[in-house]
Amino acid sequence: MRAKVAGFVAVVSVLSSCGTEAPAQPTLSGPGVLTLQNATAPAPGGEVGGASAEFDDAADLTMWTKLSDAEKDVDRIAKLDVNKTVKGSMYLEPKTSAWFDGFRGPFVYQELAGDIVMHAKVKVSGRSGGRPKRLFSLGGLMARQPGSYAKPNWVSVTTGTGEKSGQVEAKYTQDGSSKPKELAVKDGWVELVLGRVGRVFVALYKEEGGAWKVGQRWPSTLPDVLQWGVTAYTDWDSYSTLKQDPAKGNAKQVKGTPDLKLSVDFVRFLRPELPEYADPLNEASVSDEVLVKVMTPAGA
Repeated sequence: MRAKVAGFVAVVSVLSSCGTEAPAQPTLSGPGVLTLQNATAPAPGGEVGGASAEFDDAADLTMWTKLSDAEKDVDRIAKLDVNKTVKGSMYLEPKTSAWFDGFRGPFVYQELAGDIVMHAKVKVSGRSGGRPKRLFSLGGLMARQPGSYAKPNWVSVTTGTGEKSGQVEAKYTQDGSSKPKELAVKDGWVELVLGRVGRVFVALYKEEGGAWKVGQRWPSTLPDVLQWGVTAYTDWDSYSTLKQDPAKGNAKQVKGTPDLKLSVDFVRFLRPELPEYADPLNEASVSDEVLVKVMTPAGA
């Protein structure tokens, strides 16, 4: 499926037509196996290319919508600018906040439709430098179902401090239930990809000087049009007794000790494609090596 900027006539997502029946498992050498030779990298530009931003001009910020403005929520962003605090980057500093289960945090986004690769280069640190010291202080990418306050639905790939410091966290939240996976990562700039192709969402990451790795694959029935963008949140421990009460936690700004600074060098949107015979949820059909080629920019 080709991606379209929301506002255009959106094609019906392949995801919405998926049944629950498990697909037939292809043999490693038979029909249904996408080889590295036959896989293609996502196409730059196209219908979603205009949503990309290099963050070398303060005017780039006008492309992005704050979730708190759009859906009338508490503004949990302490500082947000482009090409000011960090030259050539979007800078986002969150207040005490969380994206977990029914809890909501900072998010700036663009509404896009269809199959998408969102590729970004990010750097997370604590407010005084080094790694964030407060648990679950993470920043990166998110794709969210619009208006899903009552039953939150979103996927994310972030980096920073999770259960422990130096992590990439890939997380899928369905109807308000979050399932995170943490992976160790080195300090410094990290490239992230969050994408949808066919009936799968994927999270990938790459350390400086390293190779792309698949963090997670998720089956998805999220709608065609989603909010694609940047998130950062911090200081879960300060929620204290509110950890079991998202409604009360979301109703006000929780006081705490936020400890995260997020710099985003760029966010680029591309269009991925898979042949119809390939099943990205089946590693025998689309291996990790092939998935990396399909979901990361050529030469990245």
